[in-house]
Amino acid sequence: MDEKLQPVRDAVLKRNPGEKEFIQAVDEVLESLGPVVSRRPELLDASVIERICEPERQIIFRVPWVDDAGKVQINRGFRVEFNSALGPYKGGLRFHPSVYLGIIKFLGFEQIFKNSLTGMPIGGGKGGSDFSPAGRSDEEVMRFCQSFMTELYRHIGEYTDVPAGDIGVGGREIGYLFGQYKRITNRYESGVLTGKGLSWGGSLVRTEATGYGTVMFVQDMLASRNDTLDGKTVSVSGSGNVAIYATELAQRFGANVVTASDSSGYVHDPKGIDLELLKQIKDVERGRINDYVERRGGSAKFIPSGKGSVWEVSADVALPCATQNELHGKDAKALLSNGVVAVAEGANMPTTAEATRLFQNADVLFAPGKAANAGGVATSALEMQQNASRDSWGFDYTYDRLREIMRGIHDNCAASAEDYGLPGNYVAGANISGFMKVADAMLAQGVI
Repeated sequence: MDEKLQPVRDAVLKRNPGEKEFIQAVDEVLESLGPVVSRRPELLDASVIERICEPERQIIFRVPWVDDAGKVQINRGFRVEFNSALGPYKGGLRFHPSVYLGIIKFLGFEQIFKNSLTGMPIGGGKGGSDFSPAGRSDEEVMRFCQSFMTELYRHIGEYTDVPAGDIGVGGREIGYLFGQYKRITNRYESGVLTGKGLSWGGSLVRTEATGYGTVMFVQDMLASRNDTLDGKTVSVSGSGNVAIYATELAQRFGANVVTASDSSGYVHDPKGIDLELLKQIKDVERGRINDYVERRGGSAKFIPSGKGSVWEVSADVALPCATQNELHGKDAKALLSNGVVAVAEGANMPTTAEATRLFQNADVLFAPGKAANAGGVATSALEMQQNASRDSWGFDYTYDRLREIMRGIHDNCAASAEDYGLPGNYVAGANISGFMKVADAMLAQGVI
């Protein structure tokens, strides 16, 4: 890290003790900004970086709700409105037991730069709760979402803060949240949430967008080396929306996707993942990944959690699409020994700093999540456009817009890395490109 940035890092660490994910995200960005502050010393003079590292607003609240047995349950809710220099705060809601303030701040911080990279007029924010929808009835999920929105509604709006889904928050949860917002405010404000159902303001391609965008970014990286996904073996972690639709588009581009996973373990299907079966089990039945092997048969194998890593499977391309810090240094070494040529983060910061360095030192194409998985928020912004104009776009048109945005992100990251003397470094390129747009807006808007 550039010595001029070390005092910034020290101050962030002192102000945010114990928030290891947030510190990790800040470190990754700061390590890229040395060449920037050398060229643009006024950014340090105006404390732009310190201001970016401090959220504009942090909201923590109690979420009481009643389970099916009549017992009152208490969860904690969060919304971190991180930076509005480019537009209203935009970022998902995560419902998962691991959620605490540090997780939400890391996600919100990443969201600032991710949203900037899309070129859309949206700022960065994130929210969620330590509530888990897993194993809960639809009625319990509805009661929780209604209680959550009863507090959150006062902090959001189409010109203020526009949440969406994330881990644990899909179409069902967005529906319950929107219904409660409408009930409380007496307004049909479509633009207040994205990821809505298609019949009431949602956008085609939004469900697929994060996974699709990740694969589009990989295709563009490979094209920079005169290569394609066609014929490649691909390993994917996760089995939620991002993993499923990354698998779908990779298969469409001619790749053989051979893995999927959840918290119970992973499956290895050498003949290629049966996508329709995976969708039936995970999307419709909300089942576990080992159900796939029982119904698929043949050479498909299930490896329980703790008995092996999905990254031990030989693959040309790896797409970590599950959760943060899932791909460690030992996993990177396993992938490298098996000849991996490209890695793209479908999840948010799934690769540890050690693993990232190993990939970069080996000249493996590596796409950070803020660039590779920006397709989801980009399509959310397209949904906001449609809501604002009371319009609805077709699938092909929205897909083409997504493709255009992802190519632009790739090209801007590559150009920024080249401009600052770091050719081929997509991490630095994404951080610099995303940062500069926000920083210039903050300078223009004064000390706020």
